[in-house]
Amino acid sequence: MNRRVEGEYPTRTYPFSQINGKTSDAKACAHTCAGFFHSNYRKVCFMASFHHRVKSGKKGNAVEHVSYITRQGRFGTREDLVFSGHGNMPAWAKHDPVSFWRAGDKHERANGAVYREHEISLPEELTKSQQLELVDEMVNEIAGTKPYQFAVHENTSSLEGRSNTHLHLMFSDRMPDGIERAPEKTFRRFNSKNPELGGCKKESGGRNMLELRLELIEMRRRCAELQNAALEKYGHAARVDHRTLKQQGIEREPERHLGAARIRKMTGTEKQQFVTARR
Repeated sequence: MNRRVEGEYPTRTYPFSQINGKTSDAKACAHTCAGFFHSNYRKVCFMASFHHRVKSGKKGNAVEHVSYITRQGRFGTREDLVFSGHGNMPAWAKHDPVSFWRAGDKHERANGAVYREHEISLPEELTKSQQLELVDEMVNEIAGTKPYQFAVHENTSSLEGRSNTHLHLMFSDRMPDGIERAPEKTFRRFNSKNPELGGCKKESGGRNMLELRLELIEMRRRCAELQNAALEKYGHAARVDHRTLKQQGIEREPERHLGAARIRKMTGTEKQQFVTARR
């Protein structure tokens, strides 16, 4: 039976001195900047999977999306929620994180993003407790001190019937600065001369597209390193790689995302052919 646990999820710090890796070519994410979206799913050595998708949420979508990931409201009938939590919320939303996203939907500027989201598959080689330990590390690495809410889902893949456990991490780009602000003021434009008169500063504010692209590539690399460190810690030979197939020296086309609806229409032979090709 899936377990549902909600509440404050503390941020902790973890050392990275034991982790090694390589930075991927920024060109691989050239299309990422416009919409903060990048998806790369592939099989790497020893059958380990790496899926890390990043996107942004526009004003008006945050409450609906947090209801989706935490399986609340009209999504409450879904039974794949394993764990959920939140952290770094302002005092007025500490015990009601949805109120933070509701305020963002209402007060963020018209063309602004209320949240960023990272969707990351967790290594199936790890046990549930080991996966949740990894989630703790990735939440700390990605969200840092920024307000966040997350959920872990576990379902069965449509193509192979294998366990698919993955993390949905939503976080605000607004950085806490120690100034207590009312909900409507939190999402105002930042005032550099008089910070108390404006909203919280956005971490991405003032950065150009190249800087944002390189930051995203680096974050994907760090998340892959965390997964590999967990796999090594618990005695698994499997490893993941955040780089493109070309950068890895693998001569084949990247795998297409089929979607559950398309897979349902495939015959058993077609499914088997696709599974064989991906390996």
